[in-house]
Amino acid sequence: MYLIVGLGNPGEEYAHTRHNAGFDAVDAIAEEVGARYWKTECGALTTKGVYRDHDMVLAKPQSFMNTSGGPVKQLMNAYGVGPEQLIVIHDELDIDPGTVRAKHGGGHAGHNGLRSICDKLGTRDWLRVRVGIGRPPGRMNVADYVLSLPKKEAADDFVQAVGLGSQAALSLVQVGLEKTQQAFN
Repeated sequence: MYLIVGLGNPGEEYAHTRHNAGFDAVDAIAEEVGARYWKTECGALTTKGVYRDHDMVLAKPQSFMNTSGGPVKQLMNAYGVGPEQLIVIHDELDIDPGTVRAKHGGGHAGHNGLRSICDKLGTRDWLRVRVGIGRPPGRMNVADYVLSLPKKEAADDFVQAVGLGSQAALSLVQVGLEKTQQAFN
């Protein structure tokens, strides 16, 4: 069984912002696998699905981004999932908009959601799908940028990256890291 966690912030004011790329990707996966019933457990909205004979739990932590690690750890304990079956989908400033990258392990690069997960799990070794949002223009504050809705061309890039992110996560489940990296990185 895989636990696929999309990072984001709860609430309508954050819906479809760059920082909620993980939530949007998990929603796309749910649609792909026909998972429609969401429930609240362990501090997250969850649903279950099957993709090509692989069971999965999809989750959107309902704590804010900075405390995502608590719900992730609770869900891993509840479902008996180890770090090797955890896939985290998140926004990434250091990747061009409209693109994604899959990887295993690594640091948090200042991403507070990843920092929280690292701290709660005591490891950095899990699968990640990094949804590219690019850097803010000019001197725009990073927090303002990630919490804003992409406009015009940036909105198209965002939708494309979210779609690729959901497909990359499903690819990790189906064919593993190396083949997913060959296809998406």
